[in-house]
Amino acid sequence: MGALHAGHLSLVELARRENDVVVVSIFVNPIQFGPGEDFGRYPRDPARDARLLHEAEVDAIYEPSAEVMYPPGASTRVHVGDVAERFEGASRPGHFEGVATVVTKLLVAVEPDRAYFGQKDAQQVAVVRRLVRDLDLGVEVRVAPTVREADGLALSSRNVYLSPDERKAAASLSAALREAANSYAAGERDPEALRGLLITRLTAEPLVSIDYAELVDPATFQKPGSLAVVAARLGKTRLIDNHDLRLQFPG
Repeated sequence: MGALHAGHLSLVELARRENDVVVVSIFVNPIQFGPGEDFGRYPRDPARDARLLHEAEVDAIYEPSAEVMYPPGASTRVHVGDVAERFEGASRPGHFEGVATVVTKLLVAVEPDRAYFGQKDAQQVAVVRRLVRDLDLGVEVRVAPTVREADGLALSSRNVYLSPDERKAAASLSAALREAANSYAAGERDPEALRGLLITRLTAEPLVSIDYAELVDPATFQKPGSLAVVAARLGKTRLIDNHDLRLQFPG
């Protein structure tokens, strides 16, 4: 959705290595934002985005307008089902229907061999994989690791909303995931014990208000599983993060 950062550019770099032609879509999708969410103030800097993509040797930028994507009378929506109805889907009703619709339209417009997504949006990855499979779109979905700041905070366009104190507190999300991963590596397998570590670390930070902290299956988002997922609010900003506990936490 633009406001590009190193996480987005890591997807471009991976796509450049694996393909002859790379297309990047930029579109702040209005139908994936709910009432009261940040559509109007979502970071936008198209000139900077274009410069970064030119430097990254992208072959084409697909930057449609809302009027092109959703002409008057457009009413079709893509509803993926159960994997889209919990966690982010429950916290943000209609969000994944908007995501699934726009991703389907972008894939149909570009007809890529491969499509690249970041692990930070793990439930989005699960939703996209499901719709690509169910609709026989013939696209290989490639997922790149989450790119993080030095203190572990996952890169996000929404990080610019954080005050200095909130930015410091936001590192607790990755710290919680790291503690759970270390406990898993030490032999802990009880989902409730691992979930308890997540909650204890997050609640220790007074600026953090937990939305959810769970262990889920990365493909279905059913509980329990190996993927630790967290969502929390810091002031007016909502952040998400995740880590598969079977893997060593980076850094």
